[in-house]
Amino acid sequence: MTMNETKADTQAAGRPTTTAMTAVTQHRYGEPDVLALETVTAPVPKPDEVLVAVHAVDVASGDVRVMRGEPKLMRAFFGFRRPRVPTVGRDIAGTIAAVGSAVTGLAIGDRVCGEASQGGWAEYAVLPERFAVRLPDAIGFADAATLPVSAGTALQGLRLAGIDPAQPVAPRREGERSRLLVIGASGGVGGFAVQLAALAGWEVVGVCSVAKADHVRGLGAERVLDHGTPWAEAEPDGAYDAVFDLAGAQTLGRLARLVRRGGTVVLSAGGGDGLLGPIPRLLGATLRGPFMRISLKPLAAARNADDLATLVARLADGRIRPMIDRIVPLAEVQRAVRAYQAGEIRGKLVLSVR
Repeated sequence: MTMNETKADTQAAGRPTTTAMTAVTQHRYGEPDVLALETVTAPVPKPDEVLVAVHAVDVASGDVRVMRGEPKLMRAFFGFRRPRVPTVGRDIAGTIAAVGSAVTGLAIGDRVCGEASQGGWAEYAVLPERFAVRLPDAIGFADAATLPVSAGTALQGLRLAGIDPAQPVAPRREGERSRLLVIGASGGVGGFAVQLAALAGWEVVGVCSVAKADHVRGLGAERVLDHGTPWAEAEPDGAYDAVFDLAGAQTLGRLARLVRRGGTVVLSAGGGDGLLGPIPRLLGATLRGPFMRISLKPLAAARNADDLATLVARLADGRIRPMIDRIVPLAEVQRAVRAYQAGEIRGKLVLSVR
């Protein structure tokens, strides 16, 4: 049986009658060579869940961190010696193959996307009904799979900075727009942040590598800074109304200097060492924030179906685009993750499942 053949037939009640599926599994932490395709038991949806026949799934930085078990602090939640859940992957898009007994708003055959808890790098994955968002026929599964984590994180981070794509901002002074700096602008979250902030009328400056500068400009950045240079020292004090830091490479003091008085620095969960990751940095921001002339706001993004529905609508009307660099078959997951780790990806990397 090939991966493109259906392995889980459904009954009228929505329960799978067979359970075999192909999934990417890992039984220890490490580099991409720990990943393997195996035939495993398909999940059965709980009463409030749907079973999704996955067509496409995103590869995100969080997936790679879980694969490696870094920072090591996270192993307290994901498994100390080996992953408690052997299949990673959260951003899924596909069709509903089965529904739980309490599901009322979705049906078998509906096209949906959403953020699963884990288990997305597989032919089937479960998703709580409350986090599943219907897809219009015009949106492809690969495009939809880029949205839940990356675009959702970007949207919630921008809101912390006072930026709402649904509410274009007024100029801070006559003839001068509000200005946002996105550090890590060529990645998934950064790329969506650039697009959404530009949509809101902000002047966006992106920090990325020279090789990805044209990509970031194409998303709406009006200026690009080379992350391989001492760009932060060269920027004038108070040059920005807000900074969205997705890299974690600059000190809090240096970031604060870049923002005008009363402005905001949004800090993501990037950076840090292999043991504690960004925790010391985010804790430092929380402790120092009340004594600074600017606002330091750690970002803890959460699943939100309303946000995802908004992003699906913006994708459908062409106001944002999915930024897919490449689509790789699930069977070639090791090659895909190596390309991701090597920094080859501009925007998003998607695994094609069926």
